Amino acid sequence: MDVLVIDDSQTVLLRLKHLLEHDQQVYVSAINNPLSALDEARMRAFDLVLVDYNMPEMDGIAVIRHLRAIEHYAQVPIVMITSEVNDRTRLAALDAGATDFLDKRMGRVEMKVRMRNVVRLATAVRRLDDQASWLAGEVEKAVRVLREREAEIIFRLSLAVEYRDNDTGDHTWRVARYSQIMAEALGLDAELCRRVYLAAPLHDVGKVGIPDGVLLKPGRLDAEEFALIRTHAEIGKRILGGSHCALIGLAAEIAESHHERWDGGGYPRGLSGEAIPLAARIVAVADVFDALTTVRPYKAAMPACEARACIEAESGRHFDPACVAAFLSRWDDILAVGASAAARLRDLPALTEPWARVPALLREVPADLPPEPVRGEAA
Repeated sequence: MDVLVIDDSQTVLLRLKHLLEHDQQVYVSAINNPLSALDEARMRAFDLVLVDYNMPEMDGIAVIRHLRAIEHYAQVPIVMITSEVNDRTRLAALDAGATDFLDKRMGRVEMKVRMRNVVRLATAVRRLDDQASWLAGEVEKAVRVLREREAEIIFRLSLAVEYRDNDTGDHTWRVARYSQIMAEALGLDAELCRRVYLAAPLHDVGKVGIPDGVLLKPGRLDAEEFALIRTHAEIGKRILGGSHCALIGLAAEIAESHHERWDGGGYPRGLSGEAIPLAARIVAVADVFDALTTVRPYKAAMPACEARACIEAESGRHFDPACVAAFLSRWDDILAVGASAAARLRDLPALTEPWARVPALLREVPADLPPEPVRGEAA
């Protein structure tokens, strides 16, 4: 145990040092200048502090106040050594944060016993602090594991939806990363950016309710089929809605509203402007950009520069202008996501990137399908 003793009397310092170091587990730093002692206390984490009341430059009460202002000394026992036994001095010291008092005039035996008790108190406080730190570490570790598992479960569930609609599940990962990048560019706090990243993969969860004949149709959809596929937004809301989990609640907003348009021409509710949830406005840009730049059963992939031009052209009509500006401001990062998709399993650290643990799944699609006319991006 490390003990700091502050007293301007060298005789008192030596006496207290001798009494304390009688226990071989106690190491005393004896300092006769309060300012120097405070400097030492800021650099070292003492387990117990004994401070004299009457000292030049700064009295013991002021020293205690300064010590209590240092984070480590919020709970450390601080004992005032004084021959001033009046109530006024004691109350002032207690108000400053003193734990106990030692009277300089007490006999050697009593002083020795009181010192032993003070050391025991300091030992108990240190053990409690150590236990609290250990528990805090264990809680942090458990929360981290839960968050990682939460993320992995969401990605794996979204992969089940993506597996029906795409040749790989990379669309889900890319939309998540694009959305996270835009959320960061918009200045959202780190936790909300994380939630957007985790909720975005569930944007098309409602597609589980769409028949394969419509969902995978390589040609143009007729009016009835188009109306049917648009119901995936409402289905997604029904699947995810009503949850007490904030993350699932955010995913429900995205699933329902990511096909709404800034100008009010979207579906399912025809919302416009800021009436559309922000997360859904972000995912709308990410989803369309990725759809434009990847191969689908009904179209070829568009070069990234052309897809960027399409996104810019729809600013203020299909997309929230602020989201488009955020998307363009991080263009290099957007391109890097597309470039890294093929190498994600090899390069992304599993502990920080849950999608890295999700295997790429190739859906078996006949290779000899005849080419079909391109249909509009309805889903």
